[in-house]
Amino acid sequence: MDLHGKRIIVSRAKEQAGSLSSLLEEKGAEVLEIPFIEIRPAQSYEALDKAIENLLAYDWLILTSVNGVTALFSRLEKQGKSEADLLHLKIAAIGPATRKAIEKHGLPVDLMPEEYVAESVVEEFQDQQIRGERVLLVRAKVARDVIPNALREMGARVHVMEAYETVVPESSRTAIIEALSDPNKKPFAITFTSSSTVKNFVELLGEDRIQSSILDGVKLCSIGPVTSNTLKQNKLRVDVEAKEYTIPGLVEAIAKSK
Repeated sequence: MDLHGKRIIVSRAKEQAGSLSSLLEEKGAEVLEIPFIEIRPAQSYEALDKAIENLLAYDWLILTSVNGVTALFSRLEKQGKSEADLLHLKIAAIGPATRKAIEKHGLPVDLMPEEYVAESVVEEFQDQQIRGERVLLVRAKVARDVIPNALREMGARVHVMEAYETVVPESSRTAIIEALSDPNKKPFAITFTSSSTVKNFVELLGEDRIQSSILDGVKLCSIGPVTSNTLKQNKLRVDVEAKEYTIPGLVEAIAKSK
C-alpha cells in the first residue's frame, strides 16, 4: 500500500531522521521532519573513560542504541584504543540497527533479542551464565532500569555508563504547533520511535493542546509496545503500532493503516 499525498511528521533526531523519511517517501508520503529529540554529548565522560581504561575487567558489553555505539567508539579512539580492545567481550545489542552499527566495526554480536525491547534482552540473559559476570552497559543519561536491575538480581555486577543525553529541541515547538493548527496542512500521521519522543512531544505541545481537539484525525504511530505504553501514560491514543519494532516495521504498519 502506498502513502501517496499523505503528510507524515517524522519526529526522530535530526541526524537520524533520514532512514525513516526515505522509506516513507518511497511509499509516496510527504515527509515533514520536526525532531522531538536532540542528541547531545554526555556532560561528562569521566566514568565512561575510566571503564574504557579497564575494559579487561569486563565480561559483557551491552549497547542499546546506535547513539551509544557512536559515543563508545569515539571515546575509544580518543584514548588510543581500538576494536581489538573489545574482542574479549561478549556483546549484546538491542535491535538490528544497533547490531549493524557494532558489526561495522568488525565486532561480532553474541546476543540480540527477537523483540527489540529491554525486557527481551533480560529474557535472553536467562540462558547465559551471568552470575558473577561484570557487565558494562552503555546508554543514554535517562533510560529505564529494566536491564541493570534484572541482571543484578541474576547475580551480575553491572556498571551503567552515560554515553549521551537527549533533550527537547526548543526550535521544534513553533513548528509542531503550526503543523497541527493549520487545517490545510494537518498531517495524516505522527511517528513516535521511542518513549523520549512521546514525552518531548507532550512538552513541546503543552498539556492544554494535548487535551484539545488539535490531534483529531491525526494517526499517532508507535514503533513498539514500550513507546505505546508511554503514549497511553500521557493520555494519548495509539492508532498504529509496528508488529516488528524497527523503522521498516513502523513504515509498513503506517502503510497498512490507511
